[in-house]
Amino acid sequence: MSESIKTIAILGGTGDLGGGLARQWSRAGYAILIGSRTLEKGQEAAAALLAEFADLNVTGLDNASAAEQADLVVLTVPFAHQLSTLDSVKHALAGKVLIDVTVPLMPPKVGTVQLPEAGSAGQQAQNHLGEEVFVVSAFQNVGAMHLQEDHAIACDVLVTGNKRAARDTVIELIEALGLKGWHAGPIANAAAAEALTSILITINRHHKINGAGLVITGESAAD
Repeated sequence: MSESIKTIAILGGTGDLGGGLARQWSRAGYAILIGSRTLEKGQEAAAALLAEFADLNVTGLDNASAAEQADLVVLTVPFAHQLSTLDSVKHALAGKVLIDVTVPLMPPKVGTVQLPEAGSAGQQAQNHLGEEVFVVSAFQNVGAMHLQEDHAIACDVLVTGNKRAARDTVIELIEALGLKGWHAGPIANAAAAEALTSILITINRHHKINGAGLVITGESAAD
């Protein structure tokens, strides 16, 4: 487990992806703060995890309190709520790594790539928060259902962000889940991973796959 990151706040931890990450990281030994727009919803999500694994270190809070108390923050809310959620916690993010899992899906055409004016949700978050927050985009191509189950996940994670040290931190957290993380360049490159989500949704539907993922082939000489 990372020596520098001990407590992770998951904003939107009451949803499928956020809840799955909370489940997996808490079982890996991290203290998890599940944030929600209301304290009650955060507490309910934490209670559900503790009912499944009574020995976990999981606490339910509102988003602002979770972000303030955490070493690292993860944003897992729908695209429509990305900026409003960031506004509510911006004061607590300075100097921290923010993992942005946001995908700009536009219902009902979620199988069609529709990127925002900024180029990607990850770039939009970085622009909105400024350089004092280290935004790293990741996990867009991992099916939430896999994170909620107990099996090996055959999916790699593309990691983009402007600071190499921040990407290193996130890749360490990814490896704690038994996944492989790949340095995929600056936050501008988040557009590729976000766009792949709509492609994977289309593949799931057409080929009747439950949670298609992405695997990078080849051997890294650095590993």
